[in-house]
Amino acid sequence: MSDAAVLGFWKLAQADPEWLACVDPDGTEHRAGALLGRANRLVHALRGLGLRTGDGICGLTPNGSAGLTLYLAALQAGLYYTPINWHLTGPEIGHIVADSDAKALFVHERFADEGRSGADAAGLPEQGRVAVGRPIPGFTDLDALIAGYPPVTPEDRTAGLTMHYTSGTTGRPKGVRRALTGLDPDMAAELGTGLFGFFGIEAGRGHAHLVTSPTYHTAVTQFSTTALHMGHTVVYMDRWTAEETLRLVDAYRVTSTHMVPTHFKRMLRLPAQERARYDVSSMRWLIHGAAPCPPAVKEAMVAWWGDCVYEYYAATEGGGTIAGPDDWRTHPGSVGRPWPITELLIADDDGAEVPVGTTGTVYMKMAGPSFEYKGDREKTRAARLGGFFTLGDMGHVDADGYLYLSDRTSDVIISGGANIYPAEIENELMAHPDVMDVAVFGVPDDDWGEQVKAIVEPAEGVAPGPELARRLLDSLEGRLSRMKWPRSIDFIEEMPREPNGKLIKRRLRDPYWEGRTHAI
Repeated sequence: MSDAAVLGFWKLAQADPEWLACVDPDGTEHRAGALLGRANRLVHALRGLGLRTGDGICGLTPNGSAGLTLYLAALQAGLYYTPINWHLTGPEIGHIVADSDAKALFVHERFADEGRSGADAAGLPEQGRVAVGRPIPGFTDLDALIAGYPPVTPEDRTAGLTMHYTSGTTGRPKGVRRALTGLDPDMAAELGTGLFGFFGIEAGRGHAHLVTSPTYHTAVTQFSTTALHMGHTVVYMDRWTAEETLRLVDAYRVTSTHMVPTHFKRMLRLPAQERARYDVSSMRWLIHGAAPCPPAVKEAMVAWWGDCVYEYYAATEGGGTIAGPDDWRTHPGSVGRPWPITELLIADDDGAEVPVGTTGTVYMKMAGPSFEYKGDREKTRAARLGGFFTLGDMGHVDADGYLYLSDRTSDVIISGGANIYPAEIENELMAHPDVMDVAVFGVPDDDWGEQVKAIVEPAEGVAPGPELARRLLDSLEGRLSRMKWPRSIDFIEEMPREPNGKLIKRRLRDPYWEGRTHAI
């Protein structure tokens, strides 16, 4: 069998059961045949519980084979699979379980308390509560649930889908739902590998994909499972550290991974002798997204890792852009051009398309079934413009079709009637060696409406205070106009970011606006 001749985990596992499919964070290795057998047993068990095509399951599991098994079962049984953020509280978990209409919730022993609370909040019956790992009172043990079923391929296989919930920056999170296709699961998996084709990633053995972020995030799930469907070994991390990342790349000869700029910044802070200890030359596709990457940080990563750094801009809702190493050189600051299945539209406040080079709201449209925010027609409608949708980001497209992002609509600072984009200021401050992380936003100003505020997480060993603030402001001389300079800089021990790198800016901004009406 040619490695590239077959795509899709289920077929690959049948053809080569000894293929090393995944490695858990504790180093436990899982061969494809055993993983397939366990997923098949779970399909039979779920059907035994009464689940049918179109039903859903939720998983509150850490990175590793447990969550992957849920995915592999659901996506060949015509089910919706929703991985849940394990940082959520019981009521938040309960909202997702209930809102997704899940018939079963799988809870890992690590999250037993909040998982039980979530199941209670959702009113989930006992037969739909399944414990992964050590027993959880009131839950059925997963091993006991599947023990009486054979590992054989289920009948009436049909493709399921993941249904991820958006982060809920405004209001409660909503599930991004698409209609089931009715395709054979193997065919659906093969079609899904087209994502890696945009990056030039190859199928077959000899490749390994490193999972550096929680798999409850859409991109992390999509990249890791696509790698699996292409015959790659998936290596999971649990709690990310810079040195452990380098060790795993070296040990498993990792060829692809998905990171965020925060990872880059922390790896670059490692002493030179620690970096030199590990061989990272196997890496061919170091892909980053989810947050803006300062040019100086990317330049340093390229100098270290070589021409393997790719950037993308995408959404759970579908569609995206990609910038390869050459794109970054010829169009610095861009997040690339649209995927072959994506169209872009830049529109003004009235919904009219703006000329090339003009900043407006970024809309995208992707080929294939459109999405809906489950149970929220109004949110679905508000995000749409014709057949396009928006995340609320602002940007412009140049004459060559490259997209440049400015900021989110809600983050634009309006000071004295002028629009100021925080991302531009953040990029300049992040380039300073004394800065580990930074957030810029508008705070109330009685004369100007808003003034620019910066919150800085100092680099390790750097003392916060007026002297550091002065150095940072001095560094902006000649690089940013004075109107964009922060009027004040505050310091924080650690920036509030989601594990996928997205900054939770509202936690920083809201206290300054308490009792005031936001200017935007």
